[in-house]
Amino acid sequence: MEENAQPVFGIEKLYVKDLSVEVPNAPEIFLEREAPQVEIQLNTTGRGVGEGVFEVLLTVTVTAKLAEKTVFLVEVGQAGIFRIMNVPEEQLEPLIAVACPNILFPYAREAVSDAVTRAGFSPIVLQPVNFESMYMARMQEQAAPAVTETLQ
Repeated sequence: MEENAQPVFGIEKLYVKDLSVEVPNAPEIFLEREAPQVEIQLNTTGRGVGEGVFEVLLTVTVTAKLAEKTVFLVEVGQAGIFRIMNVPEEQLEPLIAVACPNILFPYAREAVSDAVTRAGFSPIVLQPVNFESMYMARMQEQAAPAVTETLQ
């Protein structure tokens, strides 16, 4: 890395990599009047696809259930290609794990809401997510086994 090279962080492309909608108990499920229990799962991954180019994928899975019956299942894989260059190595992972998902999240939220509505249900509006705290919790989990190993 050149000493005076300016850091580069740019969005090359944002896109839906995966979109899945399932309503396994239709049409009977539309006759139910109870509000379903909604569970939301988030996952992020990142990988290099070239020199200074990374793909980051934010996967949002929304599952709605009434008792044991699945009302609907929506999974959105919102991805982006990011150009990240001249950034110190220790700052690269936080950019991929925090900054990129923060950019992708509003697009994933819109895709989830749209898919749920198109499936015939009231829209699900995802609440803001603190990707930094998720990243820090993951770092603490990874560090914890190392600490217990050294204590033994």
